[in-house]
Amino acid sequence: MSIEIVVPRLGWTMEEGIFVEWLKRDGDAVEIGDPLFVLESEKAVQEIEATDGGFLRIPPNGPDEGDTVLVGAVLGHLVGPGELAPFENRSGGASPKQDASDSATSQSALRTVPDTRPSTEDTENNVALSATGDVSISPRAARLAARLGVDWTQLEGSGRTGRIREKDVRAFAEKGGAGVSIGVSSPSSTTTAAPEDIVKMTSVRRTIASRMATGAQTTAPVTLTTTANASRLVALREELKRSARSADAVVPGFQDFIVKVTATVLSNHRLLNARWNETEIVASSGVHIGIAVDTDDGLLVPVVRDVPTLSLGELATKSRLLAEHARARKLSVDELQGGTFTVTNLGAYGVDTFTPIINVPQCAILGLGRIHRQPVVDEDQIVIREMMSLSLTFDHRIVDGAPAARFLDAVRSAIEAPDDRIGT
Repeated sequence: MSIEIVVPRLGWTMEEGIFVEWLKRDGDAVEIGDPLFVLESEKAVQEIEATDGGFLRIPPNGPDEGDTVLVGAVLGHLVGPGELAPFENRSGGASPKQDASDSATSQSALRTVPDTRPSTEDTENNVALSATGDVSISPRAARLAARLGVDWTQLEGSGRTGRIREKDVRAFAEKGGAGVSIGVSSPSSTTTAAPEDIVKMTSVRRTIASRMATGAQTTAPVTLTTTANASRLVALREELKRSARSADAVVPGFQDFIVKVTATVLSNHRLLNARWNETEIVASSGVHIGIAVDTDDGLLVPVVRDVPTLSLGELATKSRLLAEHARARKLSVDELQGGTFTVTNLGAYGVDTFTPIINVPQCAILGLGRIHRQPVVDEDQIVIREMMSLSLTFDHRIVDGAPAARFLDAVRSAIEAPDDRIGT
C-alpha cells in the first residue's frame, strides 16, 4: 500500500510553505529517518525526514522549486517493491482518471504562478534523466534554459543531488552564457525605456514585510533615545580578549554584553518583558531575547533562551551559533519562536540612533548604535569617552512612558557599570 508524503505543519500558525527541493531522486529507496525534501516555512528552512520506508515516486504534476504548497498537500508517495503509485497505471503511465484527480488536487493544494507546471515533454525528459543517474534538471529550469538558449547539459547543478535548478540557469545566462537578457522588463511600445531590474519576492521577504507592517500599524509605538558611557564596557572586553586562552576562543562582543545586562534589568521591569494578546497583557516568567541577524536572505531573529541563567561566555557561544545558523538558513522553528524582548544592532554600520520596529507581540525592542570616542563634560572638565546611543521602542498599550524611561535609564546605568551585572 502506497504512503502519501505530505507537507507537514512546522509551526502552530503555519498554513503554507515553499517547496525547495527533493533530497532523493524518483525511484530511490528511502528508509525511516532519511532526509526526504527541503521545506521553507516563514523564516526557517528545514530538511524533512521520512517517517516511513519504501521507494520514492514523484508525480509528474508535483511541485517545482519555489512553489507554494499548503499544509497537508500530497507531494509524492512511498511504495513497496513492484508496487505502483496512485498516479500510475499498469502500463507505467498515469491513468486518465487518476491524472484528472491529481490535477484537481494540484489546483487546490499547490498555489503556483500560472503556466509553471511542466509540460509532458519536460516531465518525461526529467524523469528519464533522473532514472538513469545522469545530470537532471527541474522542469522549470529546463523551460528557462530553452527560452534563453542555454545548453543546460554543460551546467553544474546546485541541488543536493546535483540537480540543475532555475537559479543555476539564470546565473549562467547573467555571466554571458546566453544572448538573452533576463530579469528585466521591456516596454511593448517602440519607445526606448530604461530596463527595470525585477527582484523576486522571496517568502522570507514577504514574512519580514508582513511582520514589520504589523509591528508599525497594530501597536502604539513610542521611541526613547539616550546615550551611555561605554568606556568601562570597552575596557572590560579588552581584558577578556587579552585573557583568551587561544586564538579561536569565543570572545564576547559588545552586543553580548548588552544583551546580558539588558536581561538582568528586565527581571525588575516585567512589563517591558510582556506581550499583548488583545484580551490581556502577559508578563513572561522567563527572559528570552531575540537577536536580529542580517543575512543574505533578509533579517532573521533567532532567540537566546533564559539569558539571566547564562554566563557571558555561554551567551556569546549561543549567540554565535544562532547567527551562523541564521546565515546558513539552518535555523529550526523552535530557534525562531518564544522571544520576549528583542535587541537589534546597527552600530557596526556607523549608525547612532534609529527607530526599531517592535517584534510583535513583544512589548519592546532595544536598538544599539555605534560606540565611538567623543568629548563629554565630566565634573566641569571636557574628557574623551567611549559613548554609544540606545534607542528603545515600546508599545504604549502595554507600558507607559515613565516606566519605559526608567527601564532605559537602568540599561544605560548597567552598561556604564557592567561589572556587577555580568558573570563571566
